[in-house]
Amino acid sequence: MRSLFFWAFSVVLTGLLLVAGCGTPRQTVTVAERPPASEDTVSMTVDTAANAVPIPQGYDTVQVGRFDRGKLWPFDQVPADYFESAYGVTPDSQWLSKAQRAALRFGDGCSASFVSGRGLIMTNHHCARDAIEKVSRRTESLMENGFLADSLGQERRVPDLHVDQLVKIEDVTRRVKRGMIPSGDTRGGTEQQRIGALEDVLTEEAKKRNEALRVEVASLYNGAKYSAYTYRRYDDVRLVMAPELQAGYFGGEADNFTYPRYSFDVAFLRAYTDDGTPLQPSQYFSWDLEGAEVGEPVFAVGNPGSTSRLKMVSQLEYERDYHLPNRLEVFETRQSLFQSYIANNPETAAEYGLRNTFFSIGNTIKSLKGQLRGLQDPYLMARRGKAIRSLVDSMTKIDSLQQYTRAVGEIERLQQSKRILASKQKAFFTFANLQIGSRILTRAVHGYYHDFLRTRGAQPDRIQDIRDDAEQIENWPEDLEASVLAAQIKELRTAFGADHPTIQRLLRDGSPDSLATRLVEKSALMDSTSFLKLLDEGYLKSNDPSVPVIEALAPLFLNTNRQMEDIRSTENNMNGRLSKARRVLYGEAVPPDASFTLRISDGVVKGYPYNGSTAPPFTNFYGMYDRYYSHAGDDWSLPDRWISSPDSFDLGTPLNLVSTNDISGGNSGSPLLNADLEVVGVVFDSNMEALPNEYLYRSHSARAISVDVRGIVEALRDLYGADRLVDEITGTSASEQVSSATVRE
Repeated sequence: MRSLFFWAFSVVLTGLLLVAGCGTPRQTVTVAERPPASEDTVSMTVDTAANAVPIPQGYDTVQVGRFDRGKLWPFDQVPADYFESAYGVTPDSQWLSKAQRAALRFGDGCSASFVSGRGLIMTNHHCARDAIEKVSRRTESLMENGFLADSLGQERRVPDLHVDQLVKIEDVTRRVKRGMIPSGDTRGGTEQQRIGALEDVLTEEAKKRNEALRVEVASLYNGAKYSAYTYRRYDDVRLVMAPELQAGYFGGEADNFTYPRYSFDVAFLRAYTDDGTPLQPSQYFSWDLEGAEVGEPVFAVGNPGSTSRLKMVSQLEYERDYHLPNRLEVFETRQSLFQSYIANNPETAAEYGLRNTFFSIGNTIKSLKGQLRGLQDPYLMARRGKAIRSLVDSMTKIDSLQQYTRAVGEIERLQQSKRILASKQKAFFTFANLQIGSRILTRAVHGYYHDFLRTRGAQPDRIQDIRDDAEQIENWPEDLEASVLAAQIKELRTAFGADHPTIQRLLRDGSPDSLATRLVEKSALMDSTSFLKLLDEGYLKSNDPSVPVIEALAPLFLNTNRQMEDIRSTENNMNGRLSKARRVLYGEAVPPDASFTLRISDGVVKGYPYNGSTAPPFTNFYGMYDRYYSHAGDDWSLPDRWISSPDSFDLGTPLNLVSTNDISGGNSGSPLLNADLEVVGVVFDSNMEALPNEYLYRSHSARAISVDVRGIVEALRDLYGADRLVDEITGTSASEQVSSATVRE
C-alpha cells in the first residue's frame, strides 16, 4: 500500500502548485453517555434514549443489529459493561494494559504479539514472507525449505523490519481543531497539515523520554475525533522459525478466504535490544495449551486496516458501481501479466521474489470480489439504509442537530461528480504503486516530486523522506516492466482518449508497447542504483527518456487527483458532521472505522451453516492430509517432512478454528486470546462470508480463521524438532524463564 507517499504527492504537490500559480436483531445501538462538549461536538442536554428512532418508516422489514458498525474497539473505548455482561470478563486497567502492551504492529501491514519473556514474536507466515526472502542467502531457498534457528546465535536479523508497541493513547481532537502547533510553523493551513505538525511536536516530546518512541495522530469518525498513538519501535527483529511455503500457504490461492481450512500460517521472530540481547518485554501472552472450546469467548487484538461502516448508502452505491469494478479490472490485468511472466520465467521470478507480489494481487482480487458481492446484496444495502434513516430521523427531533441532516443529500450529490472522474481515476490506480506499478513510472513520480521540492526550498528532511522512499523501489525484470508499463499507458489512453493532446504528445506515432519497449531499453530508471544517482544530480534536468513522459503525465495526474481530493475533502467533512451527530446520539457505543490502529474484538468460537451442512468450529491434520491425497497440484502439496511424519504426530490435533471476531485487513497475525489473555490461536484469514463485513458487521456465517495453538505446538515438536522453541512458548524450560524483577523493556 502506497498511502503516505501517494497522499503526499497528490495533495502536498497539488497544494504547492496552487500556491505558486448486544440485544435482539431489532435493537439499534445502545446509547452510552455522550462525550464532554467541545468545539467539535454539539453542546446540549438531550435525552438520547428517548430521541433515537428504532424503526424508521419504510424499513419495517429490515432489522438493524446492535453491532452493525462492528466490534473493533479502540483501547480507550472498550465497552466494559458489555464485556462483563456478555462474557463475564472484567476489562480492568491491568487486563487492558496487558492486552495492549503484549500486542504489536508488524511492519507496515500486519499484526503480531509477544509470546515469551525473551521477546519472541508470533505472526503469520504470509506476513513474514518478505522477511524470509530478505534473510535467505544465495545458496538457500528459505521460502521453499523453511527456517529454524537452533540457537540465539542462528537467529537472523531482518533488514528494514520493525515492530511497534502501543504505549499510550491521547485524545487530541481539540489540538487538531484549534491548530495548537508551534508559532511560526507554516503547515497549519489544513487539518491534514496540522496533524502532521502535531505529530512532529508530540514525537519530539516523546523522544526526550525515549528515543524509540514516535507518535501518530489518527483520524477517527471521519475527523470527529483525533487520537495520538504513541508507539515504542523495535527495529532489531530476527527470524526464528518459518515453515515451508507449502505448509504456511497450504491450499494456496484456491483455499484463500475459504473454510474449512488447513493452513500452518505461522512464523516466529524475536525482538532484540540495542545491545544485541533478547528483549525482555514487560507484558507477553502465555499459551493455553488446551486450546479453546466451542462457545468460549475469544478476543483478537490487532491492527485492522480499514472498514467503511459509517458511509452513506450513496457512497456505497458508488463503490459498487464504479470504484470496486474498476479496481478489479486493473488488478486482474496485473495478475494476468505476473502469472504469464512467472510461468515462463520461474527461476528469474524466484530471484526477484515475484511470487509474493502475485500472491498479494490474488488476495486483493478475492477481497475486492467479496466486498462487491456484499454491496450487491439488497438486504445489506437496505440494512445500511435503515440505520441512516434512523440517524436522520433522530437528528430531526433535536433542534441543534437538524443542521446536520442536510449532509446526507450533499454526500449523495457528490457521488455524481465522482462518477464523472471514475474512468480517469482508474487509469492512475497503479501510479506510483511500489507493489504493482511500473518501475519506471514509479521512480519518475518520485524524481518529479523530489526535484520539485528541492527547487522550491522545502525542508531537507522532507526531501530526504522522498529519497528514502525512492530507495525502497525494487528492480524487476525488463520483460515484466515492459508489459506492466504498456498496460499502464493503455489504461491512460482508454481513460482520456487517443485524441487527447497529452496522449498524442506521449505516443506520437507509436503505440503503448513501442513506448514501453523504448523506455525499458534506454531509461536509467530501470536500475535502482542508476536512478538514485540521477536523483541526486537532478532528475528533471537529465536527458533520460522518462523525463518528457512524466512531464506529460504529471499534470494529468495532478488535475485528476486534485479534483477527486476536493470532492473527498467535502465528502469527508460531511461525513464528519454526521459522525458528530452520531456521537451525540450514541456516545462511544459505536466504534470508529478501522484505521490500522490497535483494536480489540470480541467473539466466540463457533461453526456456521455451510452448503446445507455445518462448517465445523475446528479442523485437524486429518483434513489436511485428506486434501493432500485427494487433490493434485501445487496448492495442496506438502513438504517432505510432513509427508513422512513420525508416528508420534497426532493427526487428530486441531489445526485451524473459526470464531465470530470482527477483523479486517491488517489483523493478520493477531493473537486470538481467551478470557485470561492466553493465546489459543493466531488469526490469519477470514472466510468469504466475512468480506462484506467491510461495510456491515454480521456474524451469522462470517468468521475469522486462526491457526490453533494445539496444532502449532504439535507440528513444531513432532515435525520440526523445534524443542527449544516449544520449551520457550510453553514455559517448560527454566533457562527460558524471565523473572518479573529482571524486566529490561
